[in-house]
Amino acid sequence: MPSPWTLLIALHAIAAGYALIFGAVNLLRRNKGSAAHKILGRIWAVAMYVVVLTSFGIRTIDGGFNWLHALSVLTFCTLTLGLVTVRRGNIRAHQRFMTGSYFGLIGAFIGVVAVPDRRLPQMAIHDLAGLTLWVAALALTAGLTVAGLMQLRQKTAPVISVRK
Repeated sequence: MPSPWTLLIALHAIAAGYALIFGAVNLLRRNKGSAAHKILGRIWAVAMYVVVLTSFGIRTIDGGFNWLHALSVLTFCTLTLGLVTVRRGNIRAHQRFMTGSYFGLIGAFIGVVAVPDRRLPQMAIHDLAGLTLWVAALALTAGLTVAGLMQLRQKTAPVISVRK
């Protein structure tokens, strides 16, 4: 069984959960470039940076770094390049960097749940109620955030009046 949860590992897991949710929502949305897309993208980017930066404090059993830390460096670079390219107006490059960063996150998540000795699979075996509560809290708070953004979008939509 892995060592107990620390604040750093919990922060890493929570940020990764939000990054998975908000990244999927933004990729599946039709209105790219809208205000909601930009806000969701900023939330996702912050969550991704938290995931990347906290990963450097999480070490292997022997206290060192492994290949996952190299992926964190790569993700930091692609995420930053995605933000730089959109600021420069290169939307195509932005899409590629951000999509690649998201699918890298999906790959890391698969790697986490595929190794039985990691915390999430162990939680599924030994604390299913806690894991269910954690997933439900992430989904609920992310869903409320998205719903709030949709409400904001509807309230700030331009009113078009037709004069006769």
